[in-house]
Amino acid sequence: MAVFMIFYMLVIIALPAHGDAFIGVNIGTDVTNMPSPTEVVALLKAQGIQHVRLYDADRAMLRALANTGIRVIVSVPNDQILGIGQSNATAANWVARNVIAHVPATNITAIAVGSEVLTSLPNAAPVLVSALKFIQAALVAANLDQQIKVSTPHSSSVILDSFPPSQAFFNKTWDPVMVPLLNFLQSTGSYLMLNVYPYYDYMQSNGVVPLDYALFRPLPPNKEAIDSNTLLHYTNVFDAIVDAAYFAMSYLKFTNIPILVTESGWPSKGDSSEPDATVDNANTYNSNLIRHVLNNSGTPKQPGIAVSTYIYELYNEDLKSGPVSENNWGLFYASGAQVYTLHLTNSGTVFANDTTNQTFCVAKSNADSKMLQAALDWACGPGKVDCSPLLQGQSCYEPNSVASHATYAINSYYQQMAKSAGTCDFKGVASITTTNPSHGSCIFSGSGGKNVTSVNGTALAPSTNSTNSGCLSQYYNGGFFTSTVILTLILSVVVL
Repeated sequence: MAVFMIFYMLVIIALPAHGDAFIGVNIGTDVTNMPSPTEVVALLKAQGIQHVRLYDADRAMLRALANTGIRVIVSVPNDQILGIGQSNATAANWVARNVIAHVPATNITAIAVGSEVLTSLPNAAPVLVSALKFIQAALVAANLDQQIKVSTPHSSSVILDSFPPSQAFFNKTWDPVMVPLLNFLQSTGSYLMLNVYPYYDYMQSNGVVPLDYALFRPLPPNKEAIDSNTLLHYTNVFDAIVDAAYFAMSYLKFTNIPILVTESGWPSKGDSSEPDATVDNANTYNSNLIRHVLNNSGTPKQPGIAVSTYIYELYNEDLKSGPVSENNWGLFYASGAQVYTLHLTNSGTVFANDTTNQTFCVAKSNADSKMLQAALDWACGPGKVDCSPLLQGQSCYEPNSVASHATYAINSYYQQMAKSAGTCDFKGVASITTTNPSHGSCIFSGSGGKNVTSVNGTALAPSTNSTNSGCLSQYYNGGFFTSTVILTLILSVVVL
């Protein structure tokens, strides 16, 4: 199996300082030909992944994780909550079998009691807090309560009126559970576990939530969402949901409980009703999520407060029922091959990739020629790409077509922007490929490990939802360059 370095740099960035945010991954197992625990751990180690969440406490997996240093969240499955929540002895036995038997060799750092219990298994809600307390008591008895925290992941749907965030509150139906739960988290120094899915907020908004806002793409100031009560500016859905949870806790008089995002991601494929479940959007969301979390900027309400996050998920779970997207949240296939590449700008390259580290941005075969023309104009203008190789007689003039020339220009922009997420879109006419588009004497940027110097400035390629269509007049028309004098003037501006 090829070694792909997805999270190697993440580890370097995420671990040094106490309290810094980290990125982890969820490991689901509804997979045909699920890799063995040994194979899973080999992938984790090859990727430098240091934080994982399991949806159970599988003994073979916990043994495979032993002596790796990987930090592990184990889970009490939903179907065991009723038994544990009604019996201290059952809870103690669960901890003895699934925790005490494996530490310290396996670095278990938290226990997630159930998953989205209030919304998916409401009949267990009355004993949920008891289950947490009984698990905690067993940890105290084993002197493990300082190193292992206990909490329970919630769907963000338990929060009502989530925008503006300052008006958010938990569904009052659950106050008899939420108040004692928050008391427990506060008294034990634990965190509120929250599953945050901007994809669903976007899909369910009927066009109200812009795609760029969901994907962390840069927004002009006039497009940012503003909380009218606090005047806080929100540039992405993720921060708005996390802050809604902070405000909802404040509404119940809890102000010092941190949040751990136990699931977040974007599907790479969907059915006909899910047109935005695409590889490029999944790449963009997860890449931007990683960068956002690791810069330790926190949220508008809690700036500088780490919001560590577990990406959903390691593998595509093809055995899950439901829409096509349910099977396509993973970073990897069961074979260990990457589903798509991830990019983290300004922190080195940290993505699943081939060993040559080559990806390119090319025009889609079915792209509209006028849209490609606009992409070409933009890349050679505001994008500050050196388009002189496209001049007649130069190395990349042939084949003399809009598609060919646009591919050269948009790839050059993509490479000079360090392959950062969202820079290979151009209103949907471009896509990422690992196939080198170089031909003859026309060598594309990014080939053969060639270094590309990033340009100064903040020009961003037009994205699918962008209103910026590129502002250079079309100096290339129907496959032929116009006046050489005009071109020379234009190119002299571009390279300045």
